[in-house]
Parts: sequence; structure tokens; C-alpha cells
Amino acid sequence: MSDAGACADRLWDAVVVGDEHGAADVVVKAVESGLDAETVLLDVIGAVQRRVGVEWAANRLTVAQEHAATAINDRVIGVLTTVAERPVPHRERITVACVDGEWHALPARLLAEVLKLRGFRVDFLGAQVPAPHLITHLHSTGPDAVALSSSIPTRLPTAHATITACQAAGVPVLAGGSAFGPDGRFARLLGADLWAPDARSAAELLASGPLPRPRNGHQPIDDLPHLGDQEYTMVSRTGTQLVKAVYTGLEELFPVMRTYTDLQRQYTAEDLAHIVEFFATSLYTDDDSLFLGFLSWTAEILGARGVPPHFLPPALRLLAAELRDFPRATRLLDRARVELTTTLDDGPAA
Repeated sequence: MSDAGACADRLWDAVVVGDEHGAADVVVKAVESGLDAETVLLDVIGAVQRRVGVEWAANRLTVAQEHAATAINDRVIGVLTTVAERPVPHRERITVACVDGEWHALPARLLAEVLKLRGFRVDFLGAQVPAPHLITHLHSTGPDAVALSSSIPTRLPTAHATITACQAAGVPVLAGGSAFGPDGRFARLLGADLWAPDARSAAELLASGPLPRPRNGHQPIDDLPHLGDQEYTMVSRTGTQLVKAVYTGLEELFPVMRTYTDLQRQYTAEDLAHIVEFFATSLYTDDDSLFLGFLSWTAEILGARGVPPHFLPPALRLLAAELRDFPRATRLLDRARVELTTTLDDGPAA
């Protein structure tokens, strides 16, 4: 096992039990033993954070444990910055920010620290940065590029507007994070100037040569002409009503739902809201894989928590009935229902 791998195991053992001092000690000793700070950031702290996500999805960590582990990792980064050598800033100025509504700030912070270690001047703005505030910052500081991070695909419409606004301000945008797809397809679709799959790649891209000039006079609909059919707008604006209609229909199909506790009702409504949000985002991007992948992931998450996902196909059928006048919406919902039913091995489509 590599030194980084061994350190990651020790850091995991500390964060999973909430031992902040032990976690900080692992990082300090890693640097003292000769591991460079970038390796500690990405192959120790970053690796542990990825494992936190995997363990939460498998229901081996609670939400509280996941939050605690993430908070410790964030504070451990602060410890690392006090013991690692940092070069004098001599490269371009980069603004690093999360899309508005994106609260997973740790990936963006890891990138910000890597860029600092490589000599960039960095403004790290943190999580959930509203586009108007970001643009004000760009005008006041004049960075050479914006690194925009998002992990949640449902933030893609907001990311699109933010990318366009940054470019209108004369600043090119590098997009990163799992929301943009493992191959960067959504970064390209939304017109980002650059995309990187990870912090190392992002730093190398930014250091590799002159940054591209952003597009001028561009509007979001120029990238996505299918939005002219207004189906995305309809679904996103009526999301609350759609959730209520589907919930009512499910109660008729599954009378046991009428005996649910308030907490069970809340969780079910939240699950339906997530389905509608991801569905709307697929309509925005006109990419079926986004919604289909979310449904598959949701079925796995529910299964890991001992919740039968049998309500999902009927929920899709009910949603399709509400949107029967919208051809793109009904086509996607019918496809999703058939594929999900097959995956769940529940016999004919519900």
C-alpha cells in the first residue's frame, strides 16, 4: 500500500469516529514524513471524502456521520495549510466558487488549495454563491478565470445561467464536479470554456497556456434551442403541484400510505420532489441518461435502506398522466418507467 493509501486509512479511522484531533495529527505527520501537500489534499483527504460518500450511499454511515466527517475533513485542510510550504503567488488570478444552491463545497476547496500550492492567486468564495454576487466579485477583482463547481445535477440550469453571466463579464469559465458528467458532456452542452474531471487536471489546464476568450453576446437558449418548447419551464414552475398530484395518486394505489406517520409522509414527498427535480433537469438538458441514472441510483439507495422501490414505476406513470400534453416529457417518462420496471424485475410495466 502506498504511503498516501496508508495515511488515507488512518484518516478514515479518525473521521469516522469524529476524532478531529486524531485526523489533524494524521495530516501533520503525513507532511512531516515527506508526502507533498498536494498528495495529502487529493490522495488522502480527497480519497477519504469520496469514501464518506460511498459509505453513506450504502447506508453504513448516517447523514449525521457524513456531515461530521465532512466537517472534520474541511477543518483538516485548514491544518494542512498551516504546516505545508506555499509558493509565492506568481500565476493568474482564479476565482473558485460553487454554483448557487450547491452546498458541497469541499471539492471546490480542494481545487482552491491545489491552485494555491501551484502558485495561482486564488479567491475561494465557498458554497452556494448567487450569480449576481459572483459577477460583482468578478468586476471588482478582475480574475483571469472562474472555476465553477457543482456536484448536484439539478443545479445545471443555474450553472448554465452563471456560466453565461461570467462570460458576459469577460471571464472564461472552467466547469468541474460530478454534476457536469463524468465525461464533461454537460459542461460542453452549457458552453463552459473548459472542463476538468478533477483538481489536478484543472490545475494543469489553467497552467498550460493562454486561457480562452469567453463568448460575447451569448444567451443560454443559444446552447439549448429545445427549451423553446417550454416543457422544462412548465415542469419546473409546477413542481409542487406535480408532487402533490403524484402523492395523491400513490395513496389510491397503495392505501397503506394513508397510515404513514408524518415523518414517512415527509420522506415520501421529498423523494417525489427529487424525482421531479431530476426529471426537469433532464428536460432542460434534453439528455435521458441524467434522469435514468438518477432513478437507478434512487432504487439502489432505497434498497440499501430496506425500502422497497416498487412505488417508483407507478409514480412515473402518474407523473406522465399529469404531463400528457407534453411530448418530450411523456416520452422520457414512458421510457424510464419501462426500463426501471425491467430493472426491478416486477413484471410488466406498471
